[in-house]
Amino acid sequence: MQFDHKTGYARAQCEWCVASGSYGQRIRRKTVTDDFSHDFGSFNGRTWLNCAHQGPLPRIAAEEAREAIDWKIAPYELTTERFNSVPARLKSALAQLVGASENEIILGNSASYGLHLLANGIPWRQGDEVLVVAGDFPSDILPWLRLEKQGVRVRLLRPQSPLPDPAELRGAISSRTRLFCTTWVHSFSGFAADLDGLGSVCRQHGVTFVVNASQALGARSLDVRVVPLDAVVSVGFKWLCGPYGTGFCWIKPDLLESLQYNQAYWLAKMTADDLGREGGEVHLPEGLPTARTYNVFGTANFFNFKPWAASVEYLLKQGIERIAIYDQRLVEQFVSGINPKKYDLTSPLSGETRSTLVFISHRDAMHNNEIHLKLKAAGIEAAYRRGKLRFSPHLYNTSADISKALAVLNAI
Repeated sequence: MQFDHKTGYARAQCEWCVASGSYGQRIRRKTVTDDFSHDFGSFNGRTWLNCAHQGPLPRIAAEEAREAIDWKIAPYELTTERFNSVPARLKSALAQLVGASENEIILGNSASYGLHLLANGIPWRQGDEVLVVAGDFPSDILPWLRLEKQGVRVRLLRPQSPLPDPAELRGAISSRTRLFCTTWVHSFSGFAADLDGLGSVCRQHGVTFVVNASQALGARSLDVRVVPLDAVVSVGFKWLCGPYGTGFCWIKPDLLESLQYNQAYWLAKMTADDLGREGGEVHLPEGLPTARTYNVFGTANFFNFKPWAASVEYLLKQGIERIAIYDQRLVEQFVSGINPKKYDLTSPLSGETRSTLVFISHRDAMHNNEIHLKLKAAGIEAAYRRGKLRFSPHLYNTSADISKALAVLNAI
């Protein structure tokens, strides 16, 4: 199998519809044949095209959430084995998702959790520089701004497109640049970054490369052993279809070992069974920190982590490459069906920069908010972001959902 780490897909299994290149052209002639919708709820007759905001729980994950409630209703069900198995199961699924080892996965409650671990843990020096992208999601910028009190300079890149290309990044790096943080898929434009190219530039200049994958994981494949990354953070409640308040982080082992962060959670080194033993003084953990050291407190969060593990396992069972193909066919149906005389497509039409976030604007942009309300009245849930309409379909959507949205849009 040949892995294309520019697109993030295994070519032997995936011919995702970017409408570019020979294999992209072949997929454009195919119809959407898979149907995952039966694995999700009915949405009460509405059409949810807003996965970039919240991904719905699959039915199997909802069942796991109900079982977690049963455990709490009868607390004797909360055995030590279950306290241990909940985080272990989730780490195993997430490790498989990104090509890491289970003991390298840090459980969090957001993407910000991992970013703050890095911002607070890296041993900064006076005059160090952090590069971020102007217009990126706030979570990718705010943790670094706090470092300015320590003499760290935070510099905004202002690329021609929403995200920089490798040449722009290379030109922006200075002798002081210590870290570069960017999103993989841009929440406000739908542009996807060239992780391989950006990572290679960072490697060449000794710059730590941190990526927020929240708007991509679950709709795109990622292998941290192939793509030149130093850290990946992500929420779990978008394309990974988990509950809100979920997230994780992967940090390259050598970077992890260098962190200096004041965190010592007792369950990172002990179990509840240890409390039953006589005596024993409390000591700080010895040795270098591990991923387990930095887990969010309350790792047996069965209300959230149990159903999220089921969601990730479900996605893995379907196959991320297969899901990616399906999602891109939905995107292709949408961008091909929108009336160009009425709407401008502001997200990429095709190519490696196209993602599953589609942005359009009416030729008279003043009508966009009104159109958003009309869609909602018709039972179609999209997003209104920075004056534009955003549509983000995922595997639970169908070709009929896209047709319904296009019918409303093109009739306006």
